Amino acid sequence: MTIAQKALAVHLLTATGAVFAMLSMLAAVDHEWALMFLWLIVAFFVDGIDGPLARRYDVATNAPEFDGVLLDLIIDYLTYVFIPAYALYGSGLMDGWSGWAAIIIITFASAMYFADTRMKTTDYSFSGFPGCWNMLILVLFALKPDWWVCLGLVTALAITMFVPIKFVHPVRTKRWQAITLPMALAWVVFAGWAAWVDFDPGSWAHYGLIVTSIYLTLAGAAQQIVYGREG
Repeated sequence: MTIAQKALAVHLLTATGAVFAMLSMLAAVDHEWALMFLWLIVAFFVDGIDGPLARRYDVATNAPEFDGVLLDLIIDYLTYVFIPAYALYGSGLMDGWSGWAAIIIITFASAMYFADTRMKTTDYSFSGFPGCWNMLILVLFALKPDWWVCLGLVTALAITMFVPIKFVHPVRTKRWQAITLPMALAWVVFAGWAAWVDFDPGSWAHYGLIVTSIYLTLAGAAQQIVYGREG
């Protein structure tokens, strides 16, 4: 394969995320929540590997006919925001006024965040919560907290989307990457495990989800405290 063909193949790989999003949405419509999350996890895995491949084959230069950044953002909004928000409401985990409040907060705040040109810091971390609602809502499905806990977490994270607090990028943030990348991979394993057993409350996957989620949520802020915002 030529370098141009390899670059095009990366775009095609990214585009498969749209297919996985549709499969996830079809499962959600049928209230098959575990299957929905399994498809979202597949999409999450693709999103984790297409970025490094895009940089390796310099898709902006070698396959400029397609905008990889725009393609990635479109799919991310579906798989990170739109479908998980629907699941939060449609599952009954949050219903009534609290469910409506949650889906409005999530979809509106995320639309603004995804269009924010200040979303990346100089060390390739995210400035503000990067709209990974798929991760949060999967954990909520596993733990099944009360509606007011869910609403509090959704509101707090939506606010932090526009506050200069760092959140690590598991692949691109170099500092602590030796810990962060394995933590992110472990999260994927625990998430898949939890969904596979249909969020059985007795599953040990829940403990793994809690530990890895806490690290991935707080690591950026910890780096910011120790090294400063631009460190």
